[in-house]
Amino acid sequence: MTRAVVLLSGGLDSATVLAIARARGFQCHALSFRYGQRHAIELDAAAKVARALGAEEHRIAEVDLRWIGGSALTDEIAVPKDRDEIGRGDIPITYVPARNALFLCYALAWAEVLGARDLFAGMNALDYSGYPDCRPEFLAAFEQMARLGTRAGALGVEWKIHAPLIAMSKAEIIRAGIGLGVDYGLTHSCYDPVSSGEEALACGHCDSCVLRSRGFAEAGVPDPTRYA
Repeated sequence: MTRAVVLLSGGLDSATVLAIARARGFQCHALSFRYGQRHAIELDAAAKVARALGAEEHRIAEVDLRWIGGSALTDEIAVPKDRDEIGRGDIPITYVPARNALFLCYALAWAEVLGARDLFAGMNALDYSGYPDCRPEFLAAFEQMARLGTRAGALGVEWKIHAPLIAMSKAEIIRAGIGLGVDYGLTHSCYDPVSSGEEALACGHCDSCVLRSRGFAEAGVPDPTRYA
């Protein structure tokens, strides 16, 4: 089987991407990050998803981005709630500076050691919060960088960044995942989870929760998320 590195956050999109990569016949090496995010509970979800969807292995890289700050996900900044214009206007404060570029670089380095030439990621250009590193142009530029900046690329290997969700709505993503057997009850998407005993409940009001809830409603699929 051809190896691939799959970025796995533990959320809805990345779980679907892992299922797609497995369905395409790739041996999947899942990579998650503990980067100082306030919703680190997503890493528990990532471990469950990796096991459920048959990842060859699952690793968690320690990349603390709190020293950079500048984001509501890594700094003492309030997470915006109940925004009306998600994905329109200014880039929201939940954007983590250069996060996807950093994560893809780690995935690229690991892939080169593994002999993999395919990276999978859950970027989406339709139902997203307006992040610039979720655009097709960014991924095309990263492929070019990978060709120029790696030993494999210098030897003529063609790197491929797969973003199978890039042009899909959240409802389409959910329907695709259901068709591939994804259990979305294992996933976690909330940016600002609420502790309830030993359980972390979704807030129901951040951009991620709103997009997720709307997606299940539009897909006509029961939402398994436990909200506060």
